[in-house]
Amino acid sequence: MSSRTVIRGGLVITASDELHADVLVEDGRIAALAAAGTSAAESWTAERTVDATGKYVIPGGVDAHTHMELPFGGTFASDSFETGTRAAAWGGTTTIIDFAVQSVGRSLREGLDAWNAKADGKCAIDYGFHMIVSDVNQDTLKEMDLLVGEGVTSFKQFMAYPGVFYSDDGQILRAMQRSAENGGLIMMHAENGIAIDVLVEQALARGETDPRYHGEVRKALLEAEATHRAIKLAQVAGAPLYVVHVSAQEAVAELARARDEGLNVFGETCPQYLFLSTDNLAEPDFEGAKYVCSTPLRPMEHQAALWRGLRTNDLQVVSTDHCPFCFVGQKDLGRGDFSKIPNGLPGVENRMDLLHQAVVDGHISRRRWIEIACATPARMFGLYPKKGTIAPGADADVVIYDPHAEQIMSAETHHMNVDYSAYEGRRTTGRVETVLSRGELVINEREFTGRAGHGVYTPRSTCQYLN
Repeated sequence: MSSRTVIRGGLVITASDELHADVLVEDGRIAALAAAGTSAAESWTAERTVDATGKYVIPGGVDAHTHMELPFGGTFASDSFETGTRAAAWGGTTTIIDFAVQSVGRSLREGLDAWNAKADGKCAIDYGFHMIVSDVNQDTLKEMDLLVGEGVTSFKQFMAYPGVFYSDDGQILRAMQRSAENGGLIMMHAENGIAIDVLVEQALARGETDPRYHGEVRKALLEAEATHRAIKLAQVAGAPLYVVHVSAQEAVAELARARDEGLNVFGETCPQYLFLSTDNLAEPDFEGAKYVCSTPLRPMEHQAALWRGLRTNDLQVVSTDHCPFCFVGQKDLGRGDFSKIPNGLPGVENRMDLLHQAVVDGHISRRRWIEIACATPARMFGLYPKKGTIAPGADADVVIYDPHAEQIMSAETHHMNVDYSAYEGRRTTGRVETVLSRGELVINEREFTGRAGHGVYTPRSTCQYLN
């Protein structure tokens, strides 16, 4: 049976346009847009009408970097696919791309099957997977081809975490060569993990055990060096490259230089690098542990370079790297040894609001907000125009956003399954009011009306930016 919804009176904002228009949703898709008050719009009938007067009507956010239930440092990320996707919906995100993990000695397929089992029937919103490649060998390389054919079109490698996820330059080159052939996109955690481990050992030997030393040993120069090396390896392989969670101005400079040379090199940053700094890592009484993530938070002066990179398109995407660990019982595993603090921050619920605050503060335009949070991640990872825009034929992933509502971010009111907020007490302007996922109300006027299992696995095509 056909179901129709009309969204009336809002300002529709996409990456390319802003227009006062009504939106017709039919059977889970956007059926039509028409200027408000025109005879075309007035003629629409529907079972449900959503009043968006004075509000923005925007595409649901696409968060291309989350880690639900990730095993790390002897524990697990505290959000399940059920709690994490529900929190994402509250924050106006309607698609996540999470990371399935290949364990060393195991196949890619085994890792992908395990993550499919974790997510199946649990998600409130749609989801896809990238594949973490921890063990490059001839079998793995063949599996990469098969996965691309099945809609898992991106593969993450790590220059960090020796003994866990780390790949050496030869393994990275082989994987990049393979992606150059099969159309996949290599995502890189670019930090020189071998050198960082030396600095960690030396810091601990000096008795430097507090959380702030996590930031001091993971030096910006070692992020820049690894970014440069990853770019050169991709150039040798003739492959595209996407560098995840860029935090340092020196790394942005490496990306800008590569893009100026016409290389298919892309960069992502995260809200924590735009809004937090080493000041947070240095908070007393072990509070700094809440802000331990990798790449680490940087001194505040790096923020200007990141905002500039987002404006000049040297950075194209803002994702969260949502990987929450509770302060009590997880982060405190590292009391007395910062290297044992689980790396990761909660943020999947905060991204759209923080980026709207960036619009209010004049860092970016409204359309750029939608571009870096919705349209570009959808294009980068082969989901556009099904996701990331409001246009006829697109999935009806739509957010009614109140640009004037004020809120105070807090662990008391957020929906992520973690006992602290990285943005505790921060006042922001703008708030999600109603969220549709494929035409179904998931948040209705600040009430959760969704359900586990509504979200479906979404296969992806290859990166839509490649020359």
